[in-house]
Amino acid sequence: MERATMVRPSSTFVKINKKKLWVSLAIAVLSLCFVPINVSAAVRRQTPQQHHLSRKPFSKLRFGRNGEFKILQVADMHYADGKTTPCEDVLPSQVDGCSDLNTTAFIHRMIEAEKPNFIVFTGDNIYGFDSKDSAKSMDAAFAPAIAARIPWAAVLGNHDQEGTLSREGVMKHIVGLNHTLSQLNPSELHVIDGFGNYNLEVGGVEGSGFVNKSILNLYFLDSGDYSTVPAIPGYGWIKPSQQLWFQLTSAKLRRAYMSPPNAQKSSAPGLVYFHIPLPEVASFDSTNFTGVRQEDIGSASVNSGFFTSLVEAGDVKAVFTGHDHVNDFCGQLTGIQLCYGGGFGYHAYGKAGWPRRARVVVASLEKTEEGGWGTVKSIKTWKRLDDKHLTAIDGEVLWSKKHTGKVE
Repeated sequence: MERATMVRPSSTFVKINKKKLWVSLAIAVLSLCFVPINVSAAVRRQTPQQHHLSRKPFSKLRFGRNGEFKILQVADMHYADGKTTPCEDVLPSQVDGCSDLNTTAFIHRMIEAEKPNFIVFTGDNIYGFDSKDSAKSMDAAFAPAIAARIPWAAVLGNHDQEGTLSREGVMKHIVGLNHTLSQLNPSELHVIDGFGNYNLEVGGVEGSGFVNKSILNLYFLDSGDYSTVPAIPGYGWIKPSQQLWFQLTSAKLRRAYMSPPNAQKSSAPGLVYFHIPLPEVASFDSTNFTGVRQEDIGSASVNSGFFTSLVEAGDVKAVFTGHDHVNDFCGQLTGIQLCYGGGFGYHAYGKAGWPRRARVVVASLEKTEEGGWGTVKSIKTWKRLDDKHLTAIDGEVLWSKKHTGKVE
C-alpha cells in the first residue's frame, strides 16, 4: 500500500453473489483432475526464456529431520533501484546512507538468524513507480533468497506492476527466477482471475511414513491491485474464479490426506498467503489480537466472500497478508488466524522509531508411538525486529491439536 494514495473502504460492503458461480466454468474444472502444483510440473511448464537464471528447482518441500518446517514471511519490500533509492519514515539519525540496501541486509540477517526452510514474499515486492527497470529491481529484491539457495515463493501486491512490466509480466519474471516455486497460474485451469494463484505441498520427514504425503498445504492467491469496476472504489479482491479453484484444490488435498497409505481422519492444516487483507480483519480490536494496529485496514470496499470459502473448506488455520505496513497483528476469527507480516522494506512507508519487521511461522510434527515423526501437531509464530539484536516479539500458538494462545 502507498500511504499517500490509500483508498479506504466504505463502511457498507457490497456483497458479491457466489450462488451463480459460473456453471460452465465449474463443469469444466470439475472434469479435470486437479494435481497440486509440484516442482516437477513447474519445470515442465517453463519456457526457454524463463530459465534466464538457470533455474534449479527443488525436488520437494518437506519437513526437516528435526520435525519442523519454518517459513519466513517478507511483506512489502517496495524495492526500487538499490543504493540510490532512499528510505522512508526512519529516524533522522538513520537517513544518511539508508536505501534499498537496508532491506537487502535485513533479509540476509533474517536468513542467517532463522535459517528458514522456505521464504514467502507477500506482495509489493517492488515499488514499480520508482523503479527504472522492474526486472532488475526484482532480481535485486529476491537476490538474498536466491543466493542462500532457499526455496521461495511470491505473490503480487498493488504496486508491483506500476513500472516497466505488466502484472502478468512481473509474475512471469518471478516464475523464471532461480530457486523459486512460484507459479503463474494452475496449468489445468485456463479461466482464472489474476496471476500467481497456485498451491504447494509440504511432505513429511524423509524416511517417515508420511514421506509421500502432503501434511501441510500452502495456498497462494493474487488479491489484485485496484478495482476495475467503476462503481466500486478502492482495492482489488479475490474473485469467484479464484475461490472456485481454491475450493476444488482444498477438497482434492483433503481426499488425498484421508486416503491410504496412512489415511487420516481430517484435513491436513493449510496456510494461505496473499497481499490485501480481507474485510473481516477490521472486526478485531486490541482485546482480541496479538500485535499492534496503527492504521486503518486497507481491504477492498466489497466483501467477495472469500473468508466464508476458507471457513467452509475446513483446512485453513491461518492467513498471512501485508499491505498495511504499520499493522502487524494476528487475530482469530471462526477458527482461522488472520495475520499481518508487518512492514519489512525501507523504501515503504512506515513509522519512524518503529522497527521494520518480519514474521516467522513454524509448523511442528508430533511423535508417533514408534518414535518417528507423524503429522502436524502445532503451528507457532513470532516476529523479529530489524534492531541490533533482531529482537523476537509476540510469540504465540496459531493452531494446535489441543489449543491456541500465547507462547509462554
